[in-house]
Amino acid sequence: MNIILLGPPGAGKGTQSSLLVQHHGMRQLSTGDMLRAAVAAHTPIGIQAKAIMDAGQLVSDDIVSALIDAELVAMEPVTGAIFDGYPRTAAQAEALDAILAKHDRQLDVVIELAVDEDELVRRITGRYTCAKCGEGYHDTSKQPVIAGTCDRCGSHEFKRRPDDNEETVRKRMQVYRQETAPILPGYEARGIVRRLDGMAPIGEVTAAIEILLERG
Repeated sequence: MNIILLGPPGAGKGTQSSLLVQHHGMRQLSTGDMLRAAVAAHTPIGIQAKAIMDAGQLVSDDIVSALIDAELVAMEPVTGAIFDGYPRTAAQAEALDAILAKHDRQLDVVIELAVDEDELVRRITGRYTCAKCGEGYHDTSKQPVIAGTCDRCGSHEFKRRPDDNEETVRKRMQVYRQETAPILPGYEARGIVRRLDGMAPIGEVTAAIEILLERG
């Protein structure tokens, strides 16, 4: 199957994508990860993208679409694709349709992980990680068993992402509503949109996605 996972940053797209990869052998296509990998590998697309980013500009839809195209070329036809956070705009949605058709694939389902903005702010601003091993924690929902000590490695040093603050989270939500949410009606007209509660426990969201996959 070919799936789009939509939702604002923090909705759980990355977590659910990783679980689909583990359980079904699908391929997660996260444009951010692919862009960083292309830059690190000094591929032609990566070199072009790095020059644009170094100039303080946004990478164009054409470059992002070229990354998606290249990944699908390298994938086995029977391997399902999870588009994590892509498409973000109407132009990207149109480009994705063309790319999938080129590779004789079709989009099976668009899953939107719906969130409550205030709860999302709480979820994101409360998270932090072990500075040594990367184990994730949260101020209210997952604290270390022994305060100040990482459960996994015993380190006493923790860190928070500088952009995990309320102002940034609400700005991301605004961008999502303005740029990404408007692509949903087009998919709804095709009858392939399914909305799930992105604020539910991870296991419940995973189970709901599994039901969708079983139904085809």
